[in-house]
Amino acid sequence: MLGFVGDVGDLAKLVMAEDGARPGGGREALEHELADCLWSVLILDHAFRRTMDELDSSISAQLPPK
Repeated sequence: MLGFVGDVGDLAKLVMAEDGARPGGGREALEHELADCLWSVLILDHAFRRTMDELDSSISAQLPPK
């Protein structure tokens, strides 16, 4: 999660540079940072789905049969 937050911060700086509000940046750096953020989102999505499946199984096991 901390890596994701750092990547989002770096992305924000690059977007500001692209808009002319900060020095530096460049299109290639922006694309790279977007890819880093997407990777983190995909990993978090996988963890979220796994956790939801575990919760669903746990809750279903506690419910009375239909």
